[in-house]
Amino acid sequence: MNKKNCAEVMIAGKVYTLGGYEGEEYLQSIASYVNRKFNELKKTEGFLRQSPDYQNMLLQLNIADDYLKAQRDAEALERKVQDKEKELYNLKHEMVKIQLQLEKLQGAAEKD
Repeated sequence: MNKKNCAEVMIAGKVYTLGGYEGEEYLQSIASYVNRKFNELKKTEGFLRQSPDYQNMLLQLNIADDYLKAQRDAEALERKVQDKEKELYNLKHEMVKIQLQLEKLQGAAEKD
């Protein structure tokens, strides 16, 4: 099992200690992502007038939205890869079939 890492990060102006089995660079990138999302929301009219609980809920919903869209995109890409693999398999199968026919024709031509 990997060693657990800790990193102090700043999110929305507050220092937090994050822990996980990923490296410190990854933990910092998570904090950067959350900060970017928070800064995007701060630019939304009326966001800062909301209660901290409401702000946090909006932040969580925006992050969940990003996650679900990324998951949907990844699934679409996976389907595309599977379709391409099937197409490649069919093309290879067709190529083998044509090669066998060619060999058969060459063998018949040599007999003539």
